[in-house]
Amino acid sequence: MPLDQIDVDQEEKTPAKEMSFLDHLEELRWHILRSLTAICVFGIVLFLNQEWMFKVLIFGPSRQDFITYRALCSFSKSLGLGDTMCFAATEVNLQTIGFAEPFVTSMWVSFVVGLVLAAPYVLWEIWRFVSPGLLPKEQKAATGAVFICSFLFLLGVVFGYFFMAPFAINFLIGYTIPGVTNVPTLNSYINYMVMFTLPLGLVFELPVVVYILARIGLITAADMRAFRRQAIVVILIVAGIITPPDVVSQMFVTIPLYALYEISIMIAKRVAPRDDDDDVPTKQVTPS
Repeated sequence: MPLDQIDVDQEEKTPAKEMSFLDHLEELRWHILRSLTAICVFGIVLFLNQEWMFKVLIFGPSRQDFITYRALCSFSKSLGLGDTMCFAATEVNLQTIGFAEPFVTSMWVSFVVGLVLAAPYVLWEIWRFVSPGLLPKEQKAATGAVFICSFLFLLGVVFGYFFMAPFAINFLIGYTIPGVTNVPTLNSYINYMVMFTLPLGLVFELPVVVYILARIGLITAADMRAFRRQAIVVILIVAGIITPPDVVSQMFVTIPLYALYEISIMIAKRVAPRDDDDDVPTKQVTPS
C-alpha cells in the first residue's frame, strides 16, 4: 500500500478535535447574533411599513370586516341559520397616555412580529448549534425537527390571531361596568394581542415535547391515557387563564389543546410502542 494512502487512512480515523468551553460560547454567540440580525431585518421592514402593520395586522381583529367574522357569518347563512353566528364587532377607541408611547409601541410591535416571522430561521440556528453534539442516530431521528417546530409554532400563532383574538377583543371591549367608560390604551391592546397569540404558539409545541420525553423514556402512551381526565382539567385551567372569561374563547382554545394531547398520545405510542398497555403480554414458558 502506498505511504500516502496510509496517511489518508490515519487521518480519516483520527477523531475531530473537541471544542473547548470558550469555543462553544463563541459558536453560540455567532448563532445568537445571526438570529438577532434576522429578527432586526424583519423588524426594520415592518417599522418602515407600520401604517400597514397597525391598520391591517394589529387592528384587524377589532374591525367588523375581519375575515373571521365574515367567514362565520357566511357559514351561518350557508347552514340556513341566518345571522345566528354573525358577530358585531365593538368599535375600539384607543388612546396613548405616555409622551413616547406611540414610538416605543411601534418599536416593540415591530420586534415581536419580526420574531414571529423569523422563528423558522431562529429555530434553524438553534438546530445548527445543537446538532453537532448529537449522535448520528439521534440526528437521523430528529430529521425535520426544524420544519415541524416552525410549523407548529406558526400554526399556534395563526390560530390565536384568527380564532381567539377577535372574540376575546370583542368580549373585553364590550364588557362594561355601570358608570365607567372603557377607553383602553394602545399599550394594553398590544399586550393582550401578544397574549392571545405567542403563548398558543408555544403550547402547540406539545407534540414535540412529548416526542422528546417519550424518546428518553420519561413518558409513555399508557401514562398519558391514564392521566387523560387530569389533563382535561389542566387544559381547561390553561384555557381559562390565557383567555377572557367567555365560553366561546375558552372552547376555541380547549378543543385544539385536547386534540394536541390526543395526537401526543399517538406520537408517544409510536416512539415507544412496547410501553403501551395495549400490547399483548408474552407467553411464559414453564419448564418441563
